[in-house]
Amino acid sequence: MIRRIGLALLSGWGVATIVFLMSKLIPGDPARVAAGRFASADQVEQVRHTMGLDQSMLAQYGAYLTRAAAGDLGTSAYTHQGVTSDLAAALPNTIQLVLAGMLITVLVAVPLGVVAAVSQGRAADVAARLILVLAGGVPIFWFAIMLRWTLGFLLGWFPLSGLNGVGMAPPDVTGFTVLDSLLFGDVANLLDSLAHLVLPALALSVPFIATLARNVRSNMISALHSDYIDFAISKGVPRGRVVVRHALRSAMGSTLTIFGMQFGWMVSASVLVEAVFSFPGVGSYMYKAIVNNDTYAVLGAVLVVGFVFIVSSVVVDLLQMILDPRVRTNHLRAA
Repeated sequence: MIRRIGLALLSGWGVATIVFLMSKLIPGDPARVAAGRFASADQVEQVRHTMGLDQSMLAQYGAYLTRAAAGDLGTSAYTHQGVTSDLAAALPNTIQLVLAGMLITVLVAVPLGVVAAVSQGRAADVAARLILVLAGGVPIFWFAIMLRWTLGFLLGWFPLSGLNGVGMAPPDVTGFTVLDSLLFGDVANLLDSLAHLVLPALALSVPFIATLARNVRSNMISALHSDYIDFAISKGVPRGRVVVRHALRSAMGSTLTIFGMQFGWMVSASVLVEAVFSFPGVGSYMYKAIVNNDTYAVLGAVLVVGFVFIVSSVVVDLLQMILDPRVRTNHLRAA
């Protein structure tokens, strides 16, 4: 576990280094953006000195790592606030959206993969695989636009955009609107928050449903052809119990890894979905920063997404070691 955490710290340093190099390769002058369009040359130079951009590359790199380790990601040229505080306000919304997307992914992908595996080669399996191929090939931004147009605009079943309706925001305690509504027992705000989550969470989950369901199907087919499954059937164990308690439990090993990694993938994929639905999360913040050429905001958002991905992968590895004795044994042998 210590070795895995050490590798995560090394990966974090690598991500921070790549982000720093990106800041030097992006076209444009950060000092000019920070100073404003109508700033004079002397004012731009003053801002450049304040930001430390007149120092050597090595000095800038050291100062950047020091600030990043202290949680200082610079000041946004668009909001004129600290990037860290902006992301701290936006990150709970993105995490809330990703958790809703992961819930939809599990509720759809696992039963679909099980049905496809149990009916291998038959009509249900063919139909399930066709659905998964279509879901995996649909561009996420196009599907988000279609959901917004059909279920939001034409049918009016769900809100078109935003995090809450007008005058419906719950008291901000944790930053998670659903959790805050539950804490205060506010049913109206809870339903409003959930309604605003449905369409973006559904759009975000579709490509991940395809990935997870295919993995469940493949693992279930391997498990159903195992000797211990034949032994359980020969003892007279009911078919449903064999599928759910034996085959599915065995098949969830690598599926758990993929499902956990999807948290980081969904955070990075949320940029397009949040932009379509004007959802105030990290993805929407990054999109606005790109449009406004806000270099520090873009790089800060990229850095946060990278660290979220690293942390989620570490948590998945540790959970898999705890839950699966085979993985734990292999890690101990390697150590």
